[in-house]
Amino acid sequence: MSTTPPRPYQSYVYAYPHKTAYRELKSRPALRDLWATEPKNALSLYLHIPFCEVRCGFCNLFTRIGAPDELTGRYLDALDRQATAVREALGDDGVSFAAAAFGGGTPTFLEPDELERLCDIAEKRMGADLSAVPLSVEASPATATPDRLAVLADRGTTRLSLGVQSFVDSEARAAVRPQRRADVETALAAGRDARIPVLNIDLIYGIEGQTPATWRVSLDAALAWRPEELYLYPLYVRPLTGLGRLGAEADAAWDTQRLRLYRQGRDHLLAHGYEQVSMRMFRRTDAPKQAADDYACQTDGMIGLGCGARSYTSALHYSFDYAVDMREIRTIIDAYTATEDFSRAQVGRYVDADEARRRHLLQSLLQAEGMPLAGYRERFGTDPAADFPAELDRFAARGWLDDSAPKGLLRLSPEGLAHSDALGPELLSDSVRAAMAAYELK
Repeated sequence: MSTTPPRPYQSYVYAYPHKTAYRELKSRPALRDLWATEPKNALSLYLHIPFCEVRCGFCNLFTRIGAPDELTGRYLDALDRQATAVREALGDDGVSFAAAAFGGGTPTFLEPDELERLCDIAEKRMGADLSAVPLSVEASPATATPDRLAVLADRGTTRLSLGVQSFVDSEARAAVRPQRRADVETALAAGRDARIPVLNIDLIYGIEGQTPATWRVSLDAALAWRPEELYLYPLYVRPLTGLGRLGAEADAAWDTQRLRLYRQGRDHLLAHGYEQVSMRMFRRTDAPKQAADDYACQTDGMIGLGCGARSYTSALHYSFDYAVDMREIRTIIDAYTATEDFSRAQVGRYVDADEARRRHLLQSLLQAEGMPLAGYRERFGTDPAADFPAELDRFAARGWLDDSAPKGLLRLSPEGLAHSDALGPELLSDSVRAAMAAYELK
């Protein structure tokens, strides 16, 4: 058995099964039936806005540039219809929401009055009390304007996530994200002025031309704002993205560079009063904790609204069609805005007992705190060492598991956390792996 770790940057597997493993559901199951026996007393609500002012070179999210011909209004109309259908399907008894999030795309692409309507859909249609639960909203520097942030703050937003990526203008251009540091600083000031309790800043390492010195510039610039959270993302080059079309390719030298920059960033944040929550997420030790940590939004009991959102029951994960190519995305959005009947699931994947075990193990191990074995045994009636002996043996042989973890806790070592993006692909089932391989990326 080889103990040599595979390449560290293979696939960002935070949601399992991956959406490329979803397929059209021939039976089109009714949402009322899907949710009939599911626990509904602590649901998570996610609203997806698939619009951005520009598409970054690394982005493979379901989003389009701009929204011509009053498209945002038509999209919100469809979102309203979907929310009405979903809330009816959930029934009247015992429905309560414990957390909410607006993502994308860029939710703050919407104008202030549209953001008000988005919040109304969450509250008046779905019944989520945004003033009483954690509400996380994603934003870009160009759209984090005081008027938009005032609406979000007034409606109960507790976390603002700003996709900065780099404070170095030349690096932003290299990542096909044209922005100026001065504009980024203005947006951060607006975020602080809005008094939203948690500010998160996203940064990316591995950008062409980035060095340890310039990476330190971005880290220190972010730390100057004392954000409650920081996410450090490795740059990926994926098919059909801007950088992918430019012919950028990953190689061993780039892997080494990204690992070096990751460790630099991790150590720098740990030295400045942050704790590591996952490979990507760092939280200031004195910061308020949100209900939804990294990956926690992928748990069962998720209601996703919008054409790029996913919903999770214990037996089925479902959504709408997925694409990366801009033309295909526009087609899917147009179809969504024309949809009248949202009472049935269209695209998804059923999750059997084996897949549920894989998902639980993966998402737990990706957390720095690790996985209590007792919780796994209580949920599944088995032991992870018996369910995944080969995989856990490989992880241990590579030094990815923490030998010093307290008894009863399965936890990654620092080196294991550094290789989080290599761990996920090794836990894919054969059927999910085959479905992902057979997916024709659009």
